[in-house]
Amino acid sequence: MALHKRAGLIAEQTDLDNIPKLVSLYYRLSPNEADVAQRVTFGTSGHRGSAKSKSFNEAHILAIAQAVADYRKGANITGQLILGIDTHALSEPAAMSVIEVLVANQICVVVHQNNGYTPTPVVSHAIISANLGKNRDDGLVDGLIVTPSHNPPQDGGIKYNPPHGGPAEGEITTWVENRANQYLANQLDGVKRVSYAQALESQYLLEQDLITPYVEDLRNVIDMEAIAKSNIRLGVDPLGGSGVHYWQPIAEHYGIDITVLNDKVDPSFSFMPLDKDGKIRMDCSSPYAMAGLLAHKDNYDLCLGNDPDFDRHGIVCPGSGLMNPNHFLAVAIDYLVTHRPEWTEQMVIGKTLVSSAMIDKVCQMHNKRMSEVPVGFKWFVEGLANSEFAFGGEESAGAAFLRRDGTTWCTDKDGFILCLLAAEIFAVTGKTPQQRYLELEALFGESFYQRIDSPVSLEDKAKFSNIQLDDITSTTLAGDEILQKLTHAPGNNAAIGGIKVVTSNGWFAARPSGTEALFKLYGESFVSQAHLQCLLEEAQQIVAEALN
Repeated sequence: MALHKRAGLIAEQTDLDNIPKLVSLYYRLSPNEADVAQRVTFGTSGHRGSAKSKSFNEAHILAIAQAVADYRKGANITGQLILGIDTHALSEPAAMSVIEVLVANQICVVVHQNNGYTPTPVVSHAIISANLGKNRDDGLVDGLIVTPSHNPPQDGGIKYNPPHGGPAEGEITTWVENRANQYLANQLDGVKRVSYAQALESQYLLEQDLITPYVEDLRNVIDMEAIAKSNIRLGVDPLGGSGVHYWQPIAEHYGIDITVLNDKVDPSFSFMPLDKDGKIRMDCSSPYAMAGLLAHKDNYDLCLGNDPDFDRHGIVCPGSGLMNPNHFLAVAIDYLVTHRPEWTEQMVIGKTLVSSAMIDKVCQMHNKRMSEVPVGFKWFVEGLANSEFAFGGEESAGAAFLRRDGTTWCTDKDGFILCLLAAEIFAVTGKTPQQRYLELEALFGESFYQRIDSPVSLEDKAKFSNIQLDDITSTTLAGDEILQKLTHAPGNNAAIGGIKVVTSNGWFAARPSGTEALFKLYGESFVSQAHLQCLLEEAQQIVAEALN
């Protein structure tokens, strides 16, 4: 994909979406159930779409909310439901729609007080805390989060977190998806709903302070005292996201020098630099989207950024700039396994199979068992919930880990604790995470990693899940013998929805996006950039042959 000529530059008026029209279309347009692209579809991170394309409209959310209410009833989930919301324009009307349906179903909905925003990790942490020591008969708590993550301003999204606190498993999302589409096909017949005015007066809508419990508990997952004592100076850019009102309470509660460099909340995200393709996208792993924060990189000991629902992290170090997410995952794991004495030796490190093999090398060095799973944080949920997994991380800058005492913190990605871990690493070691990564490279050699996103037809997208090992006839890759061909993840034998091919010097993986009409090609070489390019070129040929 060619780099847009204004990538990294602040958005201009012509780049901005018409937000009043977008919100109006949420209410005015209805999906055509016969059009597959307009149905409810849960990918790796819930249902996403846009009101303009009739893929995220009031009818979708009413149907999804009723489907979740039906699922809860069948699963005997009778406790409160915590509703998270981010700062996208469609999140406000969608949250209101959810409340109207859930209250009509006599489900007690908890929202942050004073119409505040609630990030994904805060919802997960609150679910875990509320359900501690409970069984199903005690009234388990679950959650819905209205967010399309880092997607452009015109997008909307919603995802369900059951009582384990993490992303719902495939069997749950499939059930909810099918049920919601039944409601759409039946013109919402059977969907219960009260007016928003009625919901506001109802006993089933509760406003609570969700910030303070989360902030006060951070000391149990991060060494906040070490950060405070180090006098580290942190510059933070929430990228206009749902955690914008959390950083100041964190600074005040723990006595940490944190400067919020951008406190703007604007549904058009007009303050954002354009991403590599010229779109406004709040991707904290992109140096183009993070250009505003990168301008401050030499003014602070560390700069930190997050996406709108705060389940991802971006770490900026003086001199070197934005860290590659894979590099920080390797550093985080290396640090945690040597600085959490209460973690047991049996605990597992989880990684997705498209994350860097540098993680494998770090785990081998520390004699830690590693589990490689398909893409999607849902594969880490059970392990984090029962403390079998000490850490779970994705190459897309999302991760979570256990409390300092080895018990569960949350079961969804938490951008706050990964950012604060970067500060802890600096405070304790006196080195930035980037300096720590260079030490890993000195031990294991340099890694060359790249991901390429390419458009794909719906027909070819569906073919990925049907690829068989025999469809891959090549015996070499970039001059090296192919050692492994995988269609299932070695950590849990779950289907990866694509393929991964491994040699002694590198690997590639190919899979369709769970939320967009794209296929993603990942590659890594421990030889050179030229070797990586050769590997990726041959990988594209192998994928094309396998699909045909």
